[in-house]
Amino acid sequence: MKSRAREKWRPSLGLVIFTMLASVAMLPLVGLFFFRLYDNQLIHQTQAELIAQSRVLAAVYAREVEGRLPAGIALGAEIPSEARPDREDQLTPIRPALDLAAGGDLLRRRPNALPANAPASPAYLEIGTRLMPIILETQKVTLAGFRILDPRGVVIAGRDEVGQSLAHIEEVTTALRGQYRAALRIRKPDKPPPPIYSISRGVGVHVFSAMPVIVNNRVAGVVYTSRTPSNIFDHFYQERRKFILAGLTVVLATMVIGLIFSRTITRPMRELVDRARRIGHGDRDAFQPLAHYGTREFAQLSDSFLDMAEQLSRRSDYIATFSSHLTHELKSPLTSIKGAAELLLDSLQSKSDNLTRMEQKNFISNILGDTGRLEAMTQRLRELARAETAPQNEHTELSQVIGGLKSRFPTRAIDASGCLERSIGMSSEKALIVLSHLTDNAIRHNAKKVRLEAIAEQGSVRMTVNNDGDPISEPNREKIFDAFFTTRRDTGGTGMGLSIVRAVMASHGGSIRLLPSSEGVTFELQFPLA
Repeated sequence: MKSRAREKWRPSLGLVIFTMLASVAMLPLVGLFFFRLYDNQLIHQTQAELIAQSRVLAAVYAREVEGRLPAGIALGAEIPSEARPDREDQLTPIRPALDLAAGGDLLRRRPNALPANAPASPAYLEIGTRLMPIILETQKVTLAGFRILDPRGVVIAGRDEVGQSLAHIEEVTTALRGQYRAALRIRKPDKPPPPIYSISRGVGVHVFSAMPVIVNNRVAGVVYTSRTPSNIFDHFYQERRKFILAGLTVVLATMVIGLIFSRTITRPMRELVDRARRIGHGDRDAFQPLAHYGTREFAQLSDSFLDMAEQLSRRSDYIATFSSHLTHELKSPLTSIKGAAELLLDSLQSKSDNLTRMEQKNFISNILGDTGRLEAMTQRLRELARAETAPQNEHTELSQVIGGLKSRFPTRAIDASGCLERSIGMSSEKALIVLSHLTDNAIRHNAKKVRLEAIAEQGSVRMTVNNDGDPISEPNREKIFDAFFTTRRDTGGTGMGLSIVRAVMASHGGSIRLLPSSEGVTFELQFPLA
């Protein structure tokens, strides 16, 4: 019993392709949930910008302090020796190191400024006044917040908190000891952000940078800057036309890919499935080529499937026709044997012997003759069955086959020439069956000489088999390969010899055909090379 696939739900090819295309189309939207990694990059970028800006202001601040050293301007704490930069190092870059993803760098909101224990000295207030125009011009472009602090952490320049102290803030405390420090702090936005902004954590933080101002290895003040990182959704809005165009491109590309899949895979497969169903219901018109193959693999699959189905259909027709012929051929000898046996049995059971000895002998001779005919037919059927078996890495040299042929017909003149050393893709036994049937047919039609000539061709060996026997009449030339067709039925011919020859050649990828000839009979055999 033919096994079938276990019944369970399986997705169709169209559903699989649609799911894949939908997944590809959704990738840009799914990417929105991975913006936190991009937030971290934006924070690094913001910190790097604050470092650059505050370093420039720190250099200007330091020059102002150096110009007032002779007047006795007071400096802050001395930098420890281990924290001082190496004088031989001309480059001492400060790299952004804040990490929003880690979570450890995110601090609470910045504490409010406190009243200063003592007001800033007039010298530092003068420096703050000189730096204020630079700060205001810088803020117009960078949108950063600036606080300029004296060595005690009192604000001497900035839009707000002038005269108040920021020394209690962690990053400012570190900078007052001569070391750069940055911090990420939670911010309270001026207005609630849109709901989609909650995807990004970058909108809820503030980057603070405290750059110490160093003069003569002592702290002269701190440039305290802050800014909110850029937000990706603002970038999206600014570039909305480009993103809309990109989205439409993705949709269009998905549709084009879907159409290509439909034409190259889904449509040919559905048509092939429909052909299989129609062939299964006996529709002979279903053997026509497909309207669209789509891909090379589908074309090969379709051709192979239709060839196989057509071969099976021809095989089924051949078996039906062969069975009909075989039944007809067996019916005559069996009827004759049955009739003769019944007459002989009646004669034995009768009190008076109503059959003469000669009649009994004739009946027995008929039985033996028909039995011999059945035996010969059975032998031919066995040969036909062996002829139609698929070859299994068979090969032999033609010279060995010719030697076996001459041994089987020692009294006949058999001449062979050509490339007999070539190895053909057929066993010695089957090749001998082919040549033996052709030689036997020639002898039975009064041939005295059989000549074989082998010619090597690309991928095959072409052999002509010629005999000088009785020629084949024109009406019979198209019937000689039909099973059970014979002109020697009265002399024991079964009409299966040439059918066996053709079956052997076809099963091994070869062929046989009858060539026109003015004298005798000539066949052309095409043997495949090993």
